[in-house]
Amino acid sequence: MTTTIDTPATLTASTYERLRADVLSGFWAPGLKLGIEALREHYESGATPVREALSRLAAEGWVQYQNQRGFIVTPVSEEAMRELAKTRVWVETLALTQSMQARNAEWEEQLVLALHRLAKTPRSLNKESYVENPEWERLHRAFHMALISHCGSRWLMAFCEQLYDQAYRYRQLAVKTAYKRRHEHDEHQAVVDAVMAGDVATACQALTGHYQKTAQIILNSHIDK
Repeated sequence: MTTTIDTPATLTASTYERLRADVLSGFWAPGLKLGIEALREHYESGATPVREALSRLAAEGWVQYQNQRGFIVTPVSEEAMRELAKTRVWVETLALTQSMQARNAEWEEQLVLALHRLAKTPRSLNKESYVENPEWERLHRAFHMALISHCGSRWLMAFCEQLYDQAYRYRQLAVKTAYKRRHEHDEHQAVVDAVMAGDVATACQALTGHYQKTAQIILNSHIDK
């Protein structure tokens, strides 16, 4: 039996990935002070990997360094949420338009399959109250990326991925209040129906409405003004 020994590089990478996931999921709340020692104990890691992970997350904007306080989770705000929603609409309707103009049978099949897989997966691990289902989140991301994957620009796709991560973080702050009152599948289906009909304007309108509804639910929760 082979024993795997973590090297400093793999330990730093692992600490970064776990810390990043916890920031995005809301496990570490916006504005929370992130103490080195507390994180070291929580992730069973060394102080150096924790500091390197925090520095990397700061460069990406997920955490901030403040004099006197040290590292904190980047706060959220109504203004930032509105800007994010507006930017997603701008960028992703462009990517969707480009994808539809370059459409082919393979792209359409992959999109329909992505929606089918998402629709078959429970939104929550608990039917009565929201418990995040990692598989649903994975397939939800895959669906949204499939929707714009034929845009012909890896730069545009990469930016959309970044925006998705930001939106995921905000969604996690409000999803418990929206669970069972929102029917995401109907919204996703409306976008795909318009895509399959070749109606660019309606597809973009449906996607815009989907993002605006998400933003409004988040803004109605506990986002600071």
